[in-house]
Amino acid sequence: MNFKRPLILISNDDGYHSNGIKTLVSFLADFAEVVVCAPEAARSGYSCAFSATDHLLLKRRHNIPDCEVWSCTGTPVDCVKLAIDQLLDGRRPDLILGGINHGDNSSVNNHYSGTMGIAREGCMKFIPSIAFSSCDYNPDSDLTPLRHYVRKIVKKVLAEGLPKGICLNVNFPKTDSFLGLKVCRMGYGSWVKEVVRCVHPRGFDYYWMVGKYLNTEPQKTDTDQWALDHGYVCVTPVTIDVTDYNTLRSMKAWED
Repeated sequence: MNFKRPLILISNDDGYHSNGIKTLVSFLADFAEVVVCAPEAARSGYSCAFSATDHLLLKRRHNIPDCEVWSCTGTPVDCVKLAIDQLLDGRRPDLILGGINHGDNSSVNNHYSGTMGIAREGCMKFIPSIAFSSCDYNPDSDLTPLRHYVRKIVKKVLAEGLPKGICLNVNFPKTDSFLGLKVCRMGYGSWVKEVVRCVHPRGFDYYWMVGKYLNTEPQKTDTDQWALDHGYVCVTPVTIDVTDYNTLRSMKAWED
């Protein structure tokens, strides 16, 4: 019997050379055809941005075994757009993946995340899409403990698909073993003390964007933040439709 290997397109916001993307490919290459198109350098925080005012370059790379690798001078979303249009010979990916990101993309972080930008772009093209992130910010961290759940989630989505307009945000706590998997809502929080002002030796001010995350509902047990804090892998279904239907219904009285 001839089984067709699924085609998986992978990108990230840490760059084509990152440990996370190499590890993700290693988890999947035994059962899938993998194509990587990722930024030539780190593009964290680019969310769904794409290059509207500059040209882009692609370059073939050979740094990851068992797959085809390209780097792009643009954003993570640029990588997805270019790969689908230029690199896949008209084929449609069965799945689009972002990651594995070196950093937490739960809670409001998902709105800033280039890793989630990849998943959203795939979702808007009606392709099942998942973003994978680790809360371990060390770029050389050992991500092999994530293997079981990455493969489990990928195979589940390949077999069953996702509803139209839904992608998945998957985050792993910083630990060598996990208590299990929780499907959670996004927790509310915000970033505070985000700007550090410095004085340059030549006399002008310059700034670093830093900050500290503030969990504004720490007692809630149904959130991604709670799951991560208690050692669980968290999966959050994310919708492309940002309409708030409850407010929409209440605002109908505004209409003339």
